[in-house]
Amino acid sequence: MKVFRDVILLEEAIKKLKEFYKPKPKVEEVDLFNATGRVSAEDVYAISDVPPFDRATMDGYAVKAEDTFEADEENPVRLKVLGYISAGEWKDIEVTNGCAVEIATGAPMPKGSNAVVMVEYTKRIGDYVEIFKAVAPGENVMSAGSDVMQGELILRKGDIITHRDIGVLASCGISKVKVYKRPTVAIISTGNELVEVGKELEFGKIYDVNSYTLFSAVEENGGKALFLGIARDKEDEIERLIRRGLEIADIVITSGGTSAGVGDIVYRVLNKWKPGVIVHGIAVKPGKPAIIAICNGKPVFGLPGYPTSALIVFEVLVAPILRALAGIPKEENRIRAKIATKTFSAEGRREFLPVNIAKGSEGYMAYPVSGYYSGAITSLAFSDGFIEIPENVVMLEEGENVEVKLFSRLKPADLMIIGSHCIGVDIILRILNKIKPINTKVINIGSTGGILAIKRGEADIAGTHLLDESGVYNEPFIRKYRLRDVVLVKGYLREQGFIVKRGNPKRIKSFRDLLRKDVTFINRNKGSGTRILLDMNLKKLANDLGIDFDEVVKSIKGYEVEAKTHTSVAVSVLSGKADVGIGIKSVAIKYGLDFIPIRAEEYDFLIRKDRLNKESVKLFLNVLKSEEFSKELEKIGMKTYERTGELIEF
Repeated sequence: MKVFRDVILLEEAIKKLKEFYKPKPKVEEVDLFNATGRVSAEDVYAISDVPPFDRATMDGYAVKAEDTFEADEENPVRLKVLGYISAGEWKDIEVTNGCAVEIATGAPMPKGSNAVVMVEYTKRIGDYVEIFKAVAPGENVMSAGSDVMQGELILRKGDIITHRDIGVLASCGISKVKVYKRPTVAIISTGNELVEVGKELEFGKIYDVNSYTLFSAVEENGGKALFLGIARDKEDEIERLIRRGLEIADIVITSGGTSAGVGDIVYRVLNKWKPGVIVHGIAVKPGKPAIIAICNGKPVFGLPGYPTSALIVFEVLVAPILRALAGIPKEENRIRAKIATKTFSAEGRREFLPVNIAKGSEGYMAYPVSGYYSGAITSLAFSDGFIEIPENVVMLEEGENVEVKLFSRLKPADLMIIGSHCIGVDIILRILNKIKPINTKVINIGSTGGILAIKRGEADIAGTHLLDESGVYNEPFIRKYRLRDVVLVKGYLREQGFIVKRGNPKRIKSFRDLLRKDVTFINRNKGSGTRILLDMNLKKLANDLGIDFDEVVKSIKGYEVEAKTHTSVAVSVLSGKADVGIGIKSVAIKYGLDFIPIRAEEYDFLIRKDRLNKESVKLFLNVLKSEEFSKELEKIGMKTYERTGELIEF
């Protein structure tokens, strides 16, 4: 038998709820028209290149760029026009020296052409066109895969899908996506005093505020709200609506009728199911009379009638369950601040005190909302968040440090990582999020881009693996770009090498093999450590062969095709788009490809000194030095070593 009003601590109440109910997210597939705002239930990879072919970006003439090098306004180059290609049309025309094809914006580039001369710099004369301006190879051409490459990760599991994501998915031909199913929540208000918003308000009556605020709170936290109406203080009326809610929803929320008054009968109704009420009374302020029940295996939350009480209890008890069911990552939307005024609290109850935030020279300051009481909806409407005052604290001194839970989900990333792509970083973040979930953004733009992002203050951490001609990793480049007040944290070792198909059918052994006519190469983006490693070796090869570096580059089929990540290199080889690429051993293992080692490289982390005390950065570095990370890294062909975690100051 449940004891009415057996007030327990908040942690105890949550523990009891977990004993009877564990959220189990469900997955459904939706089309792109219905995917916006939903949470992705899986990693999504591009199934095609974007664009899928080399296309013209201007109206004009497709040419061989070298045919135009001597062209100017005084001495135009004259080329024979072989035909015209419009957008969406393909013609089997090959551009040879001395020829051109008229082309429309968006049309596929004909064979043999490598540039487009804008129509403004041409003059058509019969079957010929005069060119008045030279163009470079690739000018006014968007190469296949230059926007998105097949196999590239375009949507992460747990991401909230935006219109921008929809555009990328559609461009790759993906029409449906798996998302977490939104939990349905039935909302019921109770009380003889309530009047529906919009109707005339009689004396002694109040508008039903909670239905609207709770409906909105459910939707904000990933749920689908269903308002079932207002039940008067009659047992049969309340029971009818709760039964209806249990039939159509995953969770039921009532507000009002939870305290000890004669009209408060919600707890009696809920005890008609087994086990019924498991908690009635929580040592919190506001929200003490809250109810938690389990009916037909579903959680029912009886929230207090006062608006602030109802919303605080919702925030603490209901929102985490909704977010878990909706697949939304746990969001620790909190900041550290100092309390602006001396504040008193009631001993024996945990108080959730609404505050406003102001940022001053000493950081954030938290101002308690004046005139706060649980019946005032403005206590929350005009506040930025709330602080928790423990049960055993009766006073907070002015200037005392507090943690503020912000109401808004919109905030900058807790950890911004910009730099070279590495699976090791993904492992660190996975382990880190098991310790404490943080909002992380990772931008893969190569080692050089990461160093510059640190210099400009845009990143907390930059992953880098730049090899200097002296044989030293990263340090010379920090000096080259004149970075100050930064530290280089030594990371781990990973092997770079040639990635080829299983069995190495083209018998790739060295950089010299890249010059073969029967070998197609896939390159990495400029500024990446892998690209620098490649070019250093090609320069050495050019020197050994006694030819220019540019000559070597021109001899490599596919040198100009760039992949933004190691994964894209592996997928290009796996799909047959390339015979060989350079990448890290771990992606070769992941995709069942062969790997020919080139050298072990040092993948390090560059961090601004003023970010070293940031909690997310400290957590990141702790994971980097952990045994768990070391073991996980070894599984994918990388390893930590004696210098892992060492700090070098600049």
